[in-house]
Amino acid sequence: MGVRDTQKAATREKVLSAARDLFHEIGYDETTIRAIADRAGVSVGSVFTTFSSKADVLSQVMADRVEPLQEELTRVLPYLRGSTCDRLCSIFAIHYDFECRRVKLFLAHIAASYSPSLEETTTPFGRNASFQAMLRETLTDGITRGDVHPEADLDLILQLLIAAYAWNYSLAAQLGADAGALTARMDRQIELIMNGARHPVGAAGAQLATQ
Repeated sequence: MGVRDTQKAATREKVLSAARDLFHEIGYDETTIRAIADRAGVSVGSVFTTFSSKADVLSQVMADRVEPLQEELTRVLPYLRGSTCDRLCSIFAIHYDFECRRVKLFLAHIAASYSPSLEETTTPFGRNASFQAMLRETLTDGITRGDVHPEADLDLILQLLIAAYAWNYSLAAQLGADAGALTARMDRQIELIMNGARHPVGAAGAQLATQ
C-alpha cells in the first residue's frame, strides 16, 4: 500500500471506531457525521471521502463487527446437537449474547434499516447473506432429519425467524431485558415456528383434500 492508501485505511478505522462508540452511546438518529468526525479526530470531508453517508458508516460498522461472529458460527454449526429447533435456538442464543454486549448499537442498526432513504449500497438488518445461508442450511438439513416438512416454505420461515429475532430487541429497548430474557422468548417463538414447519398449511390442506 502507498502512503495515500495507508492514510485512507487509517482514517477509515478511526471513523468506524468513533461511529461504533457513538451509535452505542447515543443512538443512530442523534449521531451526526460532524460528531463522528470530531470523535475520530478527522475532518467531515475525510469521512465523506471514504463513506457516502451515515447509513453507509453504520453498515460498515456492523459488517466489520459481525464478521468474527459469523466465522465462529460457521465453525461450530456442524457440531450443534439436537433437533432443528434446538440448533436454531443455539444459533440465535449466540447472536443475542454477542449483540447484547452493545445492544444500543444493534438497535441503531435495526432502526436504520427501516429508513425510507436507505441507500442501495448499504446492507440493512436482515440482509446478511452469511446469516441467511446458515439458517437456510439448518432448515434444509431439517428436511433430511424429518423436522421440517419437504413442502415447507423455507423463505417464509427465514423471514419469520429474522423478524422475531429483531422484534425481541424491543424488550431490551423498553424494559432493559438482557440476552437471557431475549433468548428465552426467542426459544418459544422458534418452537411455534418450527411446529408450523413440520405441518405447513399448504401440505395440511392437500392432505385433507385427498381424504
